[in-house]
Amino acid sequence: MRLRPASRLLITDPADRVLLFYFEHRNGALAGQSYWATPGGGVEGDESFEEAAIRELWEETGIQVTEVGPEIAQRQLILQLPNGEYVNEDERYFRIRVSDTQLSRSGWTAAEVECMTAHHWWSQAELEQTTEQVWPENLIAMLQANATTNA
Repeated sequence: MRLRPASRLLITDPADRVLLFYFEHRNGALAGQSYWATPGGGVEGDESFEEAAIRELWEETGIQVTEVGPEIAQRQLILQLPNGEYVNEDERYFRIRVSDTQLSRSGWTAAEVECMTAHHWWSQAELEQTTEQVWPENLIAMLQANATTNA
């Protein structure tokens, strides 16, 4: 099983709401699965985790930055990709505060357009009350532990 390094983004707005995308898999190995998750994705080529975070932020939200703050969390898990491959995912989390919540889908791949069907800026109260699946499962704790981190 290959190691897949990935950067994930905890994007928060001025009201401390966090941006999550709704993933709705209709086809392939993950068909029938749906959940809310942070934006982000795999590290490409010889990118650093930080460079991947900057690229993923631009591709998935249209928000452009030249740097991200320090890595604030890491988790490792066995993950099945939409193509069916299982990988040992090494996720690094970066918190990014934005003032503008306007998003663009112009950098999305066809696969992202197909399965990323909604987005929402979640308050902590909404996260605490939802019965929907949210990844990472310890998102609230990550946000609370890093409440003063700025990027």
